[in-house]
Formats: sequence, structure tokens, C-alpha cells
Amino acid sequence: MPPGTLYIVGTPIGNLEDMSFRAIRSLQAVHRIAAEDTRHTAKLLQHFQITTPQVSYHEHNTRTRIPELLQWLSQGLSIALVTDAGMPGISDPGTELVQACVEQGIPVVPIPGPTAVITALSASGLPTRFVFEGFLPPKGQARRDRLETLSIEARTLVLYESPHRLRQTLQDLAEYLGGERELTLARELTKLHEEFWRGTLSQAIAHCTSRDPQGEFTLVIAGVHRSQPLLSESALKAELQTLLHQGVSRSQASRQLAQQTSLSRREIYQLALAIPDSTPTSTG
Repeated sequence: MPPGTLYIVGTPIGNLEDMSFRAIRSLQAVHRIAAEDTRHTAKLLQHFQITTPQVSYHEHNTRTRIPELLQWLSQGLSIALVTDAGMPGISDPGTELVQACVEQGIPVVPIPGPTAVITALSASGLPTRFVFEGFLPPKGQARRDRLETLSIEARTLVLYESPHRLRQTLQDLAEYLGGERELTLARELTKLHEEFWRGTLSQAIAHCTSRDPQGEFTLVIAGVHRSQPLLSESALKAELQTLLHQGVSRSQASRQLAQQTSLSRREIYQLALAIPDSTPTSTG
């Protein structure tokens, strides 16, 4: 292997037969393997009879580990970066180390491998012009802002989620995107219990309520489908006035009209706040 090079090595997301010949050869040839979890990677290395020394590299030690890795690379050592599954840097540690190498002119060579986002998308049956979001912010305003942004995204959305947070995420998605939005739930990709479930967000909530979600999930969600022309701001205000006059709440009206305009639900809600309460007058 060329000296002083960082190799970004993709590893199986489940099925060990997805390990490429190039990945095996690279891990055998480098001087060090920087692994997200050395215990997890040790099992992979043992399976393929790879004896290259490991060093830990994860989200909690980047500040101290990156300078050490850069020093080794500058001294001519070759290093392979791996995570527990898939491609480093794709919702896994790796981006900061790659950026540091680029800044110092250290060569970075990707060794392609499986990744859940593409694996799920390819079998979802949904359009493959997509936006990858990884994991949503866990809570608070950051989560609400992200959901509002995604509610008007026309491209297919791909998210990751853990089993214990799946139900809440489905509820939040249904609230912001609408319960009729189509999605594919991909579970345990390439593993023994691989499963693809297809339906709407409302159906997915019912499906996951009747059983405990198990395994890691990739959510592939249809983008917003605008069957009506986008509303101008003046038309939007008029429509808001009509809905408020009918007794629809500002929040509900904003969510409904967000599907018909390029504005987010929060922006429409701000317009709604400027409209005074309107109640039908009695003629006696």
C-alpha cells in the first residue's frame, strides 16, 4: 500500500459475504486499522484471518486520536478506517478525520462497500432521487425544525432509526408529513431476519404498535406530491382566512397548506398569526 495514505474501508452491514476482496486485501496490507469498536472489528478480522493491529477511533476520542493518526500518516504509515458496519462517515465516525487529512494534503482513498441507505433505497420501490438525513435530531426545536424542512421536500427521504425510538419518529413524521405519506421500513438489512414493510405512515404506526420493533431500521419515505399548483402568498392568506373562519385551528391550517406551497409549516403559521380571529356574526 502507498505510504502515508488513509483508506476508508466499507465493511458488511450484516452478511459477511458482502466483504469485498479489495477490502480484505487492504485491511491485510495497511500498518494500522482505526476501528469504531475494536472488539466488534476483531470478530470481522478473525473471520478473514487478518492480523493487522487495531486502534480505537470513535466519536468520543476524536480530539485526542486524530492528531495521533495524522502523525502516523505523516511518518509514512498507512491506516485503514472502519466502522462497525457500512461506510465510515455515513452516519458513522470518519468525516472529521477525512477533513483533517485533506487539510494536511494526506491522500484519502475510499474502498467502497455496503451502506444501508443505498441498500434500502434500491429495494424500496420509491423514486431514487433522494435526500439522506441519517438520524433526526433527538428532540427539541432542532428536531421540529428538521421535520418542518422535510415536510416540503419533493425528493425521497431516507432516515436511520433505532428500534426504541421508531414509534416516536413515525408519530412525528405523520404529524409533519401527513399520515398518508408512503414509506418503506427496511429492517436488519442483509441479515437473517431482513424485512421490507411497505405502506403509509399511519399504517406503519399501527403496524409497529401491534409488535415491538426489533433491529436497526432504515426508513425510505416518499417526497411530497403536489397535485395542486403552489399557492402565492396572497392566495395563501386568503385560504388561511377561509380555514380559520371555518373553525380550523392555526396549527392545523398551517400543516394543511404546507403541502401546497414552498413555505414551511412554521412560516405559514407566522402568516396565520397575523390574521385576526374571525367568527361568524349573527344576524339576529
